Amino acid sequence: MAVFENPEFDEHEQVCFLSDAATGLRAIVAIHTTSKLGIAGGGCRMWPYASDELALRDVLRLSKAMTYKLALADIPSGGAKSVVIADPKTDKNEALLRALGRAVHSLGGRYVIAEDVGTTPADMDIIAKETPYCAGRSGGSGDTTPPTAYGTFLALECAVKHRLRRDDLKGLKVAIQGMGGVGFRLGQLLVERGAELWVHDIRPEAVERAVQQLGAHAVGAEAIYDADVDVFSPCALGDVLSEEHIARLKCAVIAGAANNQLPTDAQAESIAARDIASSGRRAGIARGAPAISASRPCSSLRK
Repeated sequence: MAVFENPEFDEHEQVCFLSDAATGLRAIVAIHTTSKLGIAGGGCRMWPYASDELALRDVLRLSKAMTYKLALADIPSGGAKSVVIADPKTDKNEALLRALGRAVHSLGGRYVIAEDVGTTPADMDIIAKETPYCAGRSGGSGDTTPPTAYGTFLALECAVKHRLRRDDLKGLKVAIQGMGGVGFRLGQLLVERGAELWVHDIRPEAVERAVQQLGAHAVGAEAIYDADVDVFSPCALGDVLSEEHIARLKCAVIAGAANNQLPTDAQAESIAARDIASSGRRAGIARGAPAISASRPCSSLRK
């Protein structure tokens, strides 16, 4: 499995392959840059990747995106990410998480781990038993879900004002793809402002929660792309906006929390050609499309 020749390799400072036979841990940590502080931060994604190659591609893309996100937020640390090749529903346990914590600790503080898809603040509590280089713990200021959701909300709000010329969200129709911690909290913020939701998640219980608590409309995995809405909000995994899916969108704005929403930069041109405004909050919408960042005020928007 080539690393340096991988199309997603971007002069990463360090790529570590970590394993623990006793617990079955198989993980990759990618440090894109340690920046001025000599440290890098980013979440840990636990997912049953179909191959090691796909896991490597994901962690390289995610870590690079973290560098840009932290730079946009004027945070003087570098970007990194980790992925654990496992099913969080069946493979996650305390022993595996503690082995991951020991592996992170062995990096000497160059990488600070946090939650991501497939991991939770409670998982970070367990990892923190083995290393202090851990953010996102439950009940602490490091829990990344609320600020991530709020940052996405602000970017969405700015995009709506820019593209739809409206100052309020009452009656706004939003399709949220992925109702995990961030997606659900984003839905709460939108409903509080009077928006109406269409939602999908691979977990039926997450959809049911949104229907019951947020009054959302449940739609299927493919139907979410055809929803007649103002905003499409990807809040699950990446690579969701293929050329086929972009052609089906009826929205005027794309604003979501998912990383790497585009398979390649080429899809940004397709989004721009359809005059769809996009939020760059999570570094997934790249060059070409009208980009809006939650780190910048609305007055700095560009067409």
